[in-house]
Amino acid sequence: MKRKKWIVSKSSKDTAAQVAQELSVDPFAALLVTSRGFDNIDEISDFMDYDAPLSLSPLSIADMSKAAERINRAIDNFELICVFGDYDADGVTATALLYSYLETRGANAIRYIPDRLTEGYGLNIGAIEELADRGVKLIVTVDNGVSAIDEAIRAKELGVDLVVTDHHKVGDVLPDAYAVVDPHRPDCPSTFKEMSGVGVAFKLVCALEGDDGDILIEEYGDLVALGTIGDVVTLTGENRVMVRRGLRLLNDCPRPGINALMESASISDKLFTASTAAFTVCPRINAAGRMGSANKALELLLCDDDKTAELIAYEIQKMNALRQSTETEVYHAAEKMINESDIINDKIIVVDGEGWHQGVIGIVAARITERYGRPGIVISRDGESAKGSCRSIDGFSIYDAIEYASDYLDHFGGHTLAAGIGLKSSDIDAFRKKINEFAEDKEMPFAVQKIDCKLLPSSLSLEMLDSMSLLEPFGAGNPQPCFGLFGVRIDDIASVSDGKHVRMMVSKNGARTGVVYFGMPEKLFPFERGDVVDLAVNLDKNTYNGDTRVSVIVRGIRHSETDEEKVLSSIRLFDKFSRKEKLTPEEAEKLLPDRQLQVEVYKSIKQKPLKDKYCEAICSRLGDDGGNLAKISAIIEIMLEMGILAADVYGAIYVPDNPPKVNLEDSAIMKRIRSFIN
Repeated sequence: MKRKKWIVSKSSKDTAAQVAQELSVDPFAALLVTSRGFDNIDEISDFMDYDAPLSLSPLSIADMSKAAERINRAIDNFELICVFGDYDADGVTATALLYSYLETRGANAIRYIPDRLTEGYGLNIGAIEELADRGVKLIVTVDNGVSAIDEAIRAKELGVDLVVTDHHKVGDVLPDAYAVVDPHRPDCPSTFKEMSGVGVAFKLVCALEGDDGDILIEEYGDLVALGTIGDVVTLTGENRVMVRRGLRLLNDCPRPGINALMESASISDKLFTASTAAFTVCPRINAAGRMGSANKALELLLCDDDKTAELIAYEIQKMNALRQSTETEVYHAAEKMINESDIINDKIIVVDGEGWHQGVIGIVAARITERYGRPGIVISRDGESAKGSCRSIDGFSIYDAIEYASDYLDHFGGHTLAAGIGLKSSDIDAFRKKINEFAEDKEMPFAVQKIDCKLLPSSLSLEMLDSMSLLEPFGAGNPQPCFGLFGVRIDDIASVSDGKHVRMMVSKNGARTGVVYFGMPEKLFPFERGDVVDLAVNLDKNTYNGDTRVSVIVRGIRHSETDEEKVLSSIRLFDKFSRKEKLTPEEAEKLLPDRQLQVEVYKSIKQKPLKDKYCEAICSRLGDDGGNLAKISAIIEIMLEMGILAADVYGAIYVPDNPPKVNLEDSAIMKRIRSFIN
């Protein structure tokens, strides 16, 4: 269980009271919005205004006028236009949006989404040559193209004009295209840079139509909302307005294809929220591109027949089930590799496997990043070539890291927190070493557990949930509120769904509430009845047999008695030692265990095994505030090395029967610690 850094947001009750009074909003909602850094009444009013207009002019984006002029000319001259998309939810919705708009204009248009497995991401020369042979005179990319330098050259050689619309980070050189529309261009005057690919495609349609967007959003807002949420870009500013308007469409009159997806997931009778998109609809759209063909998802979004949509949705549902099982298989293989090698100590975790399905490695990379609290890169080898997917944590740019190691890459692209790479299989080890060299002199930030405000179990209510709705839609940049239940006692622990989840009953000051920790198997749960803990929780409504109650979902947990800064400092020190980095004498002294502490740790584990090497639990048992956590971690590793402690298949630490008589000073780990002092 990887520790996170807990940060409780600061909010001014006086400012919150002023907001509540001036805007006539619920005081609790006012408190939440001020906890997110808002202190200007006008900004808060705009944030909460469900009828806020779109404010970003399409023509404020560099090259937008040129792009619109060339596409309009192609429409007028009935030139064959190809909308060239991508196979994820953002790319598929962007393709559907632009293609369907061109159809309404009577354009001579086709669409093309590359195959994930055989072609990979973005424009490729083979596809350009094929499209040129078919008579295409203009290619318009959506959600890709800004790194297609060689492809742009080939298109020009073949007499095909290229208009790039993208939202990914721009390299040192732009493709030689007729227009390159990307808010991240250094010379782009647009005041909002964080749109998704479908967001940029929507602004292109606005420019083509000569509309500021307030009319067209009523036609295409559903696609914009899905793609924007699916690409996990910030749901603030212009994105927030577009998504909010799109969610209305999804609730009032969903497209046949989207409605069929919801029915296949048994949620068609529920309110469509940003969470519905993020956790139900978008994963299914992505599954088509991951496990089959993204064209199937595109066909579904363009479908206007309920029966046909139902059949396609059923196919995609099966693809999603296959995606889930394949993802689990690859994740377990990657986790086994991490835990059985020195990779577990690397600042950037890079794992690779032959034949790992390329459609799921991005999800697995995200799970590894969440599990270990460090950037994760998962690479699938296919003989001599390999492709990888990268994910990171806030505060560390994975794009900069892979750029540093790009000598070992054939190609790469992406964002600060997510990227894709291609390389030779023979270069994987060198790439792993090089990218960790980049991180060597950098202090890796802890993953953060943000808390909007503290609550008491006695204060939880359905009215609280109703007031939170003023902050929706929730997503990146505007996450679902997370609350802190601090200093609660665990009264009971039970296993749920055959051990897959944990349900707890917690209490404070006589008030009790049930909470659920999804994805935490009881056999790995490192807390016990009687522990006093802090919980980070989300709140939701749960309706069963007509009875609606507050559902409390655990997102993070820590011991209340330990000191946050001491714990994090100890973890950082022990991680440094585990990576075999050089320590100062002062650092080594903080690791060197004394005899008394060794005895206390041994007795504690003999009395009650320790789950998942979660040494903070022993700090709590021993009445330590976390200042000795590095020493305790060292003691456990030394005793494991010498055989007087052992670990079971689940990673739980225990004292074996008849442990050997040993001198801990003979431990290689102990000698290495002392080597930095002597």
